[in-house]
Amino acid sequence: MDGTPYLLDPAHWSGPGSIPELVLAHLGYTGLALLLGVLVAFPVGLLIGHTGRGAWLAVNAGNAGRALPTLGLLMLLVTLMGLGRVPVLIVLVVLVLPPILTSTYAGLRSVDRAAVDAARGMGMRPLQVLLGVEVPMALPVLFSGLRAAALQVVATATVAASVGLGGLGRLLIDGLALNDYGRVVAGAVVVAVLAVVLDVLLALVQRAVVSPGLTGRGARRRGSRPPTPAQSRLDADLA
Repeated sequence: MDGTPYLLDPAHWSGPGSIPELVLAHLGYTGLALLLGVLVAFPVGLLIGHTGRGAWLAVNAGNAGRALPTLGLLMLLVTLMGLGRVPVLIVLVVLVLPPILTSTYAGLRSVDRAAVDAARGMGMRPLQVLLGVEVPMALPVLFSGLRAAALQVVATATVAASVGLGGLGRLLIDGLALNDYGRVVAGAVVVAVLAVVLDVLLALVQRAVVSPGLTGRGARRRGSRPPTPAQSRLDADLA
């Protein structure tokens, strides 16, 4: 069961049903699910993390995400809604929600309370404290949740092929149907490589965004990050 011959065959890299076409379809499902998941889970996580209310929702969402039978949920939705992209997207979005919601909540709760209190003492409004202090300081944790969600979706988006859609799952489903195990192995390899590449890209984005220029000295230059207690005492002495 060696997928190398399948991967090295030029016929599988061009035309309809080629590997690049399947990769693009796979990335389409992944990107759309991540976008919808962020639009839903990120604001809810910000609200819970900022106010401290509803923490049980973030904790239970993480536990539910780990116990979710993805294929079973997909089959249930297909039974209720019929074939199409909507059931697949619903399943993938449900998979994305827990890690993003949990990491957003955990990131904001991990922010130094002294910095938050200092920002409030400077007269900053709640939204200014959230966006100017808490979110920048929580970015490393927020990105970790996004990366975890992206890896889960990339690996799970193969279920789209089980209901007749495209994506890299076609290599797995069609390979099993034709007893072509080389195709199955090739599909698994491409999914694994795609997951690694996506994680590396997100890591580079995280490194560029979560940098001292944006969350440290740069934030203080913009006035969005409150001074430390030592800086406040120094300013008072100088005054």
